[in-house]
Amino acid sequence: MSFKIPASYYDKLLMVLGSKLVKNIAYIVGMLFLISVISFVAIHAAPDSFIPAEGLNPKMTQENINALKAIYGLDKSLVEQYFVWMKNLLTLNFGVSFTTGEPVLKEIQSRVGITLFISLFTLVVIFVISLFLGVKAGMRPHSRFDKVVKQLSLLSFSMPSFYLAIILLLLFSVWFEWFPLTGLHSTGVDESSFFAYYLDMMWHLVLPLSVIIFVSIGSMTMYVRSLVIEIMKSDYITFAHARNLESKVIIRYYVLPNLVPPIVTLLGLSLPGLMGGSVILEQIFSIDGMGQLFYFSALSHDYPVIMGLLMITAFLTLLGNMIADMILLKLNPFFKRSHA
Repeated sequence: MSFKIPASYYDKLLMVLGSKLVKNIAYIVGMLFLISVISFVAIHAAPDSFIPAEGLNPKMTQENINALKAIYGLDKSLVEQYFVWMKNLLTLNFGVSFTTGEPVLKEIQSRVGITLFISLFTLVVIFVISLFLGVKAGMRPHSRFDKVVKQLSLLSFSMPSFYLAIILLLLFSVWFEWFPLTGLHSTGVDESSFFAYYLDMMWHLVLPLSVIIFVSIGSMTMYVRSLVIEIMKSDYITFAHARNLESKVIIRYYVLPNLVPPIVTLLGLSLPGLMGGSVILEQIFSIDGMGQLFYFSALSHDYPVIMGLLMITAFLTLLGNMIADMILLKLNPFFKRSHA
């Protein structure tokens, strides 16, 4: 006799998911509005500005400076500037870069792909490795393997990313010359060959990805380990051992289903840190991503680019958290009970 899930369950699931989706969208809109207000005020309250910066022609007169302010709309009050910017933002018009004269959206589009790839790729690898190490260490606490994992996690947690990046560059790029020093592509790479082009890019990304994965894996591994140790103390695990079930069966049907939801939550919260950390690493490895663009824009007081990057990063972070929240709702084994 086969067990069939009632059709009403799927109707209820769709209803809850739809309601949750509407709430999440409203939450994202509200948070983006607050972030835009705080960021706009904070940036314009910073000392100095782009117009009288040292990089401009020192022979510029006050009339020339006033003309530039009028061109970029900096002669208006802060409130007027904000509402003009918000009006343009609704059409994805982030303005024009002060330094390059290019549309901000075009500047971001040319760099967002590599930053997203690095963040998502490292997120998946961190999840897989942390899950493997944490589960194995948690299943055998105080063993030799567990002690090694704890020491590696401590080293990972305490290692600054910029310091590790410099060490790896000196070791593998300068001394052994196994990997490129900086950049995303080698000089003269055949761009017409899809395989050769992206294989060369991955070769350049080995060191940056290794740095991000290593410095992020420690806290996640220890978190998984502590969860597994708590799960192994549960009554249903004792009952599973009493039935002489194999460790593989216990892990698959008892440990992992209770382990995935909190890990998904932590991964969603880890996304801002991964994207924020790209500012330093992209500068060290000379990767033309959003982090490097933000660094140079901050140095030159390029307000439109800074605001555009802040809003795009905030949106991607909130979107990642929303997706994690929806996945958790789907994975919740007590869905019917908690939403009855």
